[in-house]
Amino acid sequence: MSILCQDRSSRWQDIQNGLQFIQSTLPYPGTQERYEVFIQDLVKNLFGEGNDVFNEGEWMRSIEMYTEALSIAEYADSEDISVPTGTLEKLYANRAAAYLNVGLHDEALVDCEKALQLNEGNHRALYRKARALKEMGRHKEAYETVAKCSLAVPQDPNVIGLTQDLAKMLGLKIRKAYVRSKVRVYCLTDHDKPMGMALGMPDVTPLPAVVDLAKNPLADTHEFKQACSNCYVKTVLDFTLYTEEHKCKKDILLGRIKNQPDKSWKLIRPRPTKSQYVGPYYICKDVAIGEGCRYPGHCTFAYCQEEIDVWSLERKGFICRDFLFDPFGPTSKINLTVPKILQEHHGIFMFLCGVCFDHKPRIISKANKDNPSLCSHPVTKHAFEDQKCLVHILRENTVRYSKIRPYSPQNQMDICRHEVRYGCVREDECFYAHSLIELKVWMMQHQLGITPENIVHEANRFWNMEAGTQGSLQFTTPLKRFGPPNLKMQFVCGQCWRNGQVSEADKNKKYCTAKARHSWSKDKRVVLVSSIERKKWTTIRPLPTKKPIPSQFEICMHVSIGKKCQYIGNCTFAHSTEERDLWTYMKENNIPDMEQLYEHWLQSQKPGWSEEASNSSIKENGKQIHMPTDYAEEMTGNHCWLCGKNCNSDRQWQQHITSEKHREKVFNSEDDQNCWQYRFPTGTFRVCERYLKGTCTEEELCKLAHGNEELREWTERREFLLMKLAKARKDHLIAPNDNDFGKYSFLLKDIK
Repeated sequence: MSILCQDRSSRWQDIQNGLQFIQSTLPYPGTQERYEVFIQDLVKNLFGEGNDVFNEGEWMRSIEMYTEALSIAEYADSEDISVPTGTLEKLYANRAAAYLNVGLHDEALVDCEKALQLNEGNHRALYRKARALKEMGRHKEAYETVAKCSLAVPQDPNVIGLTQDLAKMLGLKIRKAYVRSKVRVYCLTDHDKPMGMALGMPDVTPLPAVVDLAKNPLADTHEFKQACSNCYVKTVLDFTLYTEEHKCKKDILLGRIKNQPDKSWKLIRPRPTKSQYVGPYYICKDVAIGEGCRYPGHCTFAYCQEEIDVWSLERKGFICRDFLFDPFGPTSKINLTVPKILQEHHGIFMFLCGVCFDHKPRIISKANKDNPSLCSHPVTKHAFEDQKCLVHILRENTVRYSKIRPYSPQNQMDICRHEVRYGCVREDECFYAHSLIELKVWMMQHQLGITPENIVHEANRFWNMEAGTQGSLQFTTPLKRFGPPNLKMQFVCGQCWRNGQVSEADKNKKYCTAKARHSWSKDKRVVLVSSIERKKWTTIRPLPTKKPIPSQFEICMHVSIGKKCQYIGNCTFAHSTEERDLWTYMKENNIPDMEQLYEHWLQSQKPGWSEEASNSSIKENGKQIHMPTDYAEEMTGNHCWLCGKNCNSDRQWQQHITSEKHREKVFNSEDDQNCWQYRFPTGTFRVCERYLKGTCTEEELCKLAHGNEELREWTERREFLLMKLAKARKDHLIAPNDNDFGKYSFLLKDIK
């Protein structure tokens, strides 16, 4: 036993040394032949370590080892070093087994296909492919696959058991379909019979694996109608729909829930997109008590349940407003154009280097300014024209890049359900759209046959026309009122304000406009607000960092009676009504600090603020500070698609992916707010016996599940989080040796 432990310890040391050398820039000290042996041994060691940890039940760890080995093999291929095909075949097949054990069936299917491309007779890959297809609901394909496997290993009990299970499932499915539809079921003829399948096995079409976006998912429970301001007008207490004939613009959406006593139509406004809020939507408090909303036009709360239902599905990408009026969407033609898409989604279309964009982690690089035929990557200059990809770029609080893959007749006009939840690992091989804007571009290309080059040209022309009409040079939304409606806001130099002067930033956002030219940095500027009632400029302190943030802010009791605050330290109560209103606005719009408030205000004042101004705003004392800012440039550097941030150096990238905020992004999602009903899993997946007997006194602090329903949800939640973690590791958004995830560390344990 000690010899085995010693061998593993020595092998692990060799792996560490090998990976350290691969990541360095040093040349190999030996000959080319010795270098080839070194690479091949490193792959074999990773393969062996993966097998050992797999047998110990550490499946995620084994996936890491197999993935690292395959990455080294890909690197070796670029260096003209051959790794034995048999080793690659086993790596894919074994990683598929690990994927199956953690519930990543799509990933397992992809690896099985790659193993079978190397050796179509690999019975282990065939068996695991059949298991993956079975779990995905594709029972007929699974039966055909396991039938091929049974020819290679006819006596294997696992293959026999899987074959029998699939045969029963297919038979049961046919009987149910026959009873429901009473339609004659035809059997396969001799020439249609797949390899190893018994004659007479019915041909069953598998259920679709995704939600069809072209069909209205709310058609069974909701009714929708198009209207305009002339046919949907406000009366004394409510809105009324008039059906008299007129030239209706059909520019607003109405909806109502079926089989409800209230038959009135409700207005469904466009979903608020300025806020980064990801929790469930709620009804506005003013509307809930029967009063008018105090913030009309700015309120991010819903006014009715119909609005909540539509907004929730829109945010997840499960629904498109254009299809809400016709449950059979494909029969209606939706006229999509580039200006129409940009008016709804904003942003811009442009080309980026596809090789850099698909790199793990993602790298953002445009065409080289000196040589447009190459990309702007500082080291590897890819041929830009041959490798470019169409990307939609949206700048809000963060920079979002949505790749628009080439359209082909095989593409499915649906949103990929995996991409919406935890990220699709099939990436470019997936036939389903990975974003709503990609889906709409595909639909437009299907209807108009427009090329990616023409899309970019039309987008530039559209924003140039907008700039001409609005006097702006940037692709931004029109100028809108920012902040609480009863307040005016401005940012001034703090040093000048203390001396009784009011001075704003100069044109380059580098110094204030006073003669002293104080530095215009985040710690030297203050925000002033003035209410309509008092018309007096008041300084606003930063938002309190107290956790948890109160549901509503109150006025300090000392200030309320006209005295100075006596609290020693940072008082968490507002010192004026203006401060309370602005804090409330920041809380409701997820603006955590004054720096982000300044960025939002700056955009509202001048939507076309230039890149030079944004660059100079992060200069202090004349020295450029490079950091992954919220308004990062499209420059060469690692890009985190989860957080929407660019990092301009490896050090910044390591700091970002190991930060607590980023880790929370890896695991947190909208489903945490909308899908889960019980407590967060504790890592002890067992029902509390005392709870069943009614004697558990720990309540929320109990480490065990309170009932079978909670235990079932814990299991589902763990599988979902494991999928998110696997996607993050694949995209290199988690450091390779980082296994400390705080409350999420239980995912890496072998839970029985």
